[in-house]
Amino acid sequence: MRPGTEPGRSSSGIRDRDWDAAVAAIRSVPLDAEVQLICHVNPDGDALGSMLGFALGLRQLGFTGLRATFPGEFDVPEPYRALPGADLLVEEREAYAEPALILIFDVASESRLVGLAGRLDGAAPVVVLDHHASNTSFGDVNLVDPAAVATSVVADELLVRLGVELDAEIAECLYVALATDTGSFKFVRSPSVHTLAARLIATGISPGEIARRIFDTRPFGAMKLAGEVLGRALLEPEAAGGHGMVWTYATNADLERHHQRPYVLDSLIDPVRGVAEADVAVVVKELVPGEWSVSLRSKGGVDVSAVAVALGGGGHRLAAGFTAYGTPGEVIAQIRPLLDANLA
Repeated sequence: MRPGTEPGRSSSGIRDRDWDAAVAAIRSVPLDAEVQLICHVNPDGDALGSMLGFALGLRQLGFTGLRATFPGEFDVPEPYRALPGADLLVEEREAYAEPALILIFDVASESRLVGLAGRLDGAAPVVVLDHHASNTSFGDVNLVDPAAVATSVVADELLVRLGVELDAEIAECLYVALATDTGSFKFVRSPSVHTLAARLIATGISPGEIARRIFDTRPFGAMKLAGEVLGRALLEPEAAGGHGMVWTYATNADLERHHQRPYVLDSLIDPVRGVAEADVAVVVKELVPGEWSVSLRSKGGVDVSAVAVALGGGGHRLAAGFTAYGTPGEVIAQIRPLLDANLA
């Protein structure tokens, strides 16, 4: 037992018996068996980085039947296309129909698996690695640590327990995952996070190059689109019990007009959350007519995870999201009273 932990519980907050069950599930599968790795729809850096980093660890152990995928349109965001292990990515329709083992990353509920959720009904054991407090424990083995800043923290711990030797390719994937879910380390205070980052950097990866590729490179059209979306932002100083809310929205017409793909909208929450007069930032992004993906951020005055859960989503106290229907104004009308009800 590690110092400072309860009997039967590791320093991560995940029970030792769950770690042991995950290791046993993986080791029970023949090296030539079909192993399917899955992350959530519209994958971000943590979902893809954790999944591919773990897949590379399994490849190092000798597994040969690895496939990684995510539901929906097979559109890997440009910043992540060069990730090591990307050769393992396949379209949803090419995912194994009856794999021997299923590993799921950064997914809080089966609904985020969309058309791939049916794979969970087979005989294969399902191991879930996640860090969302709203996780519904839908796997056979659930490695869920709400205190972890990213799913990559959980993936790294499991790789260590499997005896995988950290190399530069695995490290790059896990570092991308860690950096994206911490806002390039702006939103974490835990020394353990920086200790993990140091261990990853020690393999020889370049944090500067990764940051340039992930955070500081975007098409000209994406910059023009962002200008329009930010230009329609509205500030509501009285919202959230006087803490303030700023919100905006982006449509598919915006994307089409500037010839951009949906992933470019993911970073818009960052300049919105920087508004000094508002604790809460909201970006409403159109999926299809009448359906929206909603990103919520808080500087600490509101528990936005509680807001998201109340509206069918999930996340963390300072960052959460959900799917909504109607017009952007109607979506914000649902959010306003919940902000007042969930002041931190």
